[in-house]
Amino acid sequence: MFTGIVQDLGKIISRKVKGDSIKFTVSPTINGYLKDVKAGESISVNGACMTAETVHKNRFEFTTINESLSKTNLSLLSENDFINLEKAMKMDSKLDGHIVQGHVDTTGIVKKIIKLKDSYEFFIEFTSRFRNNIIYVGSIAVNGVSLTIADIVKETKRSILIKVAIIPHTMEVTNFRYLKAGDKVNIEFDLMGKYVQRILKK
Repeated sequence: MFTGIVQDLGKIISRKVKGDSIKFTVSPTINGYLKDVKAGESISVNGACMTAETVHKNRFEFTTINESLSKTNLSLLSENDFINLEKAMKMDSKLDGHIVQGHVDTTGIVKKIIKLKDSYEFFIEFTSRFRNNIIYVGSIAVNGVSLTIADIVKETKRSILIKVAIIPHTMEVTNFRYLKAGDKVNIEFDLMGKYVQRILKK
């Protein structure tokens, strides 16, 4: 599990297609970020829980299989792209964000970005299938970043448009600074909300 508090940006230095999977090699930007990461451990990559297969001093490798490629934006990653990284949380860790499993529910499209004086507003659209997984000022993880839904802007039979507010610090330390209109982002909805929806359906 994770908290949705991105710890570092990783740079894709290699991308190799193997059958219906892709093997990535990533170099974190923080020197020594991987010193306590061992092969076989989980690491959040753009909000998707991946397994670090090999870990070296300044890089690690992970493989994304077809199941994950079909549900995330990882298939769109190219060499020199930057990804959000977060190590698995420890039991004594501070829960600064919210509980994030690293199980991406769907992807959304960045429709518009508005720069305000001291912050940014991102408008993200995704399928209306998940309308019951969001609430006003509820938690949501976008590319692995723990955020608050600032507004549910528009709902139709096909899609939902939400707004999230991004503070300067988040823009600086995550790959939100590289996003532009039309980009695809990974979305994970609040864990408790998904369980409540399941119970109510039963």
